Amino acid sequence: MFPTILVVLIIFFLSVVMVMSGRGGGNFYVIALVLSGVPIHTASTTSQFILLSSALSGALIFGKARTLSWPLVFFFGGLNSLMAFVGGFEAHRFSGLALKIVLSVVLGIAGVSMLFPEKEAPKPATSRFGYWNIAEGESRYVINLWLAVPLTLATGLFSGMVGISGGSFLIPLMVVGCGVPMRTAVGTATAMLGATAFTGFAGHALHGGFDPALAIPCGVVAIVGGLLGGKIALQTKPKKLKTISGILTMIAAMIMMGNALAGN
Repeated sequence: MFPTILVVLIIFFLSVVMVMSGRGGGNFYVIALVLSGVPIHTASTTSQFILLSSALSGALIFGKARTLSWPLVFFFGGLNSLMAFVGGFEAHRFSGLALKIVLSVVLGIAGVSMLFPEKEAPKPATSRFGYWNIAEGESRYVINLWLAVPLTLATGLFSGMVGISGGSFLIPLMVVGCGVPMRTAVGTATAMLGATAFTGFAGHALHGGFDPALAIPCGVVAIVGGLLGGKIALQTKPKKLKTISGILTMIAAMIMMGNALAGN
């Protein structure tokens, strides 16, 4: 296993970059921890603890800047966190190999999805059943519940199971499906991921796998990284990081798949 100080430094760098783009970064945290020699179940639990720490600090920055939507936080966060707990609680039923393969597949899908262009297109209000109209100041969002609910539940289940955030799926859903501005989607996703990470962490921790000597130092630097990443995000365009994040996510998927097939 890599020295703890090296793992902590890697987590700090990742937390800054991930909060900047609203992606959470659980996929990269798990990859970094597993490749550092941490068992997959411990890595998943630690990843959720890191996500919780960085998301709370990042949400503080975005909240002060008013670049997040609380109705969307409670909607996506509630559904996602519910299934994240189920995924985290049931993860012990699967072998480390199975979780690695699931993680690599999920990462691959997330990476490809981030390479497609996202067009911010405000949706016209509708009174049809199954559509939720949200008005916040000058912003108008329309949530297609028939699409958003099942996708959010599925994302939460797999996120909690393998210790990732789900932001790679939920941000495109908010922007493309609901007409949410990119910057608002990033802030909303960051706040929402705090709830998801907490329930996913609780589900994992109930079956062990929590290593305080590793998780607490990583959590501390993730808080600092979340604050720094949030401030940088307010001064840059998250879209610029989208293509890079997609490529890195696909690389991470290939590394994890190779690691699983090699039996490590």
